Amino acid sequence: MALAFDEYGRPFIILREQESKSRLRGIDAQKANISAGVAVSRILRTSLGPKGMDKMLQSPDGDITITNDGATILEQMDVDNQIGKLMVELSRSQDYEIGDGTTGVVVLAGALLEQAEKLLERGIHPIRVAEGFEISSKMAVDHLEKISHKFDFSATNIEPLVQTCMTTLSSKIVNRCKRSLAEIAVKGVMAVADLERKDVNLDLIKVEGKVGGKLEDTELVYGIIVDKDMSHPQMPKQIEDAKIAILTCPFEPPKPKTKHKVDIDTVEKFQTLRKQEQQYFDDMVQQCKDVGATLVICQWGFDDEANHLLMHRNLPAVRWVGGVELELIAIATGGRIVPRFQELTTEKLGKAGLVREKAFGTTKDRMLYIEHCANSKAVTIFIRGGNKMMIEETKRSIHDALCVARNLIRNNSIVYGGGAAEISCSIAVEAAADKYPGVEQYAIRAFADALDSVPMALAENSGLQPIETVSAVKAQQIKENNHCCGIDCNDTGTNDMREQNVFETLIGKQQQILLATQVVKMILKIDDVISPTEY
Repeated sequence: MALAFDEYGRPFIILREQESKSRLRGIDAQKANISAGVAVSRILRTSLGPKGMDKMLQSPDGDITITNDGATILEQMDVDNQIGKLMVELSRSQDYEIGDGTTGVVVLAGALLEQAEKLLERGIHPIRVAEGFEISSKMAVDHLEKISHKFDFSATNIEPLVQTCMTTLSSKIVNRCKRSLAEIAVKGVMAVADLERKDVNLDLIKVEGKVGGKLEDTELVYGIIVDKDMSHPQMPKQIEDAKIAILTCPFEPPKPKTKHKVDIDTVEKFQTLRKQEQQYFDDMVQQCKDVGATLVICQWGFDDEANHLLMHRNLPAVRWVGGVELELIAIATGGRIVPRFQELTTEKLGKAGLVREKAFGTTKDRMLYIEHCANSKAVTIFIRGGNKMMIEETKRSIHDALCVARNLIRNNSIVYGGGAAEISCSIAVEAAADKYPGVEQYAIRAFADALDSVPMALAENSGLQPIETVSAVKAQQIKENNHCCGIDCNDTGTNDMREQNVFETLIGKQQQILLATQVVKMILKIDDVISPTEY
């Protein structure tokens, strides 16, 4: 793009390769952007809530994903449109920051865009609309703060955390086991949580899955599970009070890093070389035995000779263990990762009460359980399921539940779910609109209408009459001054979300409103789109 001036000094823009570019300006550009954003949000609208539908996505290489997690759906969709990509990033940032509410944030952004389009058609300037939305989002966030409840939990009383995690899991495919999975997630988080600092390091919770068994067999292991077995079939399958040497150096003779060549022209020389190699292996195994190790976990492999020698010297070993798993084993057992045999000392050994190998079903699949560790700050959630897709979806659901539990430990404020918080905010924003004399009051009312789209989608997905249901709940909230009334998705006979135990985290809800408003404001401020045309 270049700027030029005509003979009267008036500027005009010259586009390079103008004929190969398409250009949209003004209201056309805004409408095109809005329709792209709304199209993405409509895809996710049917996935919202406990009765939401799942989406099936096929990747270019034929892998199939079945999920109703907003972030995963948008991540796997191949979105070409730039505004569509903004919606994908919106969902991703909600996932990174909060871990839950990824569908709701996109549905809310889509509803705001739909409302903005109506205002633009009336001739209201996009910046005034954006400013009105900005004012409304601050009001909504402040109102959420007012209606939120704090609840107390402790290491012994985890029921409030479990109830909130169950709300998250109820919209997933695993909702029939939501109680047991929520308990597993909360116990896992409490095991690694630092309650004084109000911090949780989710890296210490490893989520491992194995096809076979049923979802009810999912368990929490206070230790580490490694998808490996002992390197030799005759090694002991169970070691009590194990002292573990964690090695990143290979069990083989050292190789010079420079180019080299060994000339062997007699049998004696070959025998000498073989003896020397054997001596190396002997020394390595002896070093491990001398420091008192009863189990060796190695990042690299070792050949059959070393394996036989380890077996012969009664030193069980595990090979080809990944770097991340090694770090977790080191954290859990209180050991150090040793890069050279010369540095191996007794202090660097990890300690575990029990290391056992467990076989599954009729297959030869085995896994290694490292339990009763010295430092129980690392835990594993071991998921079982009928097929690979089920396990992957359960992993995503567990991730959401872990994030919710972590957010509650950081900030123990909750709001009521089932659309109750959105309806309450909508009423508050609508009431405040009259105080603004400018054009912004139209945008503020539109924001209130957009907030109603979340409970509408919930009602629609639950097979209820959306407009009728939402207006009835809204009237009930105003009449009883009770902000706990929401959509009765599960048909339990009560609208009170307190009785239904449907909670959501306050920071998750606030983040949803702020992120959705930011993205919509950004889209509204674009009035010129120059894009290359496709041949």
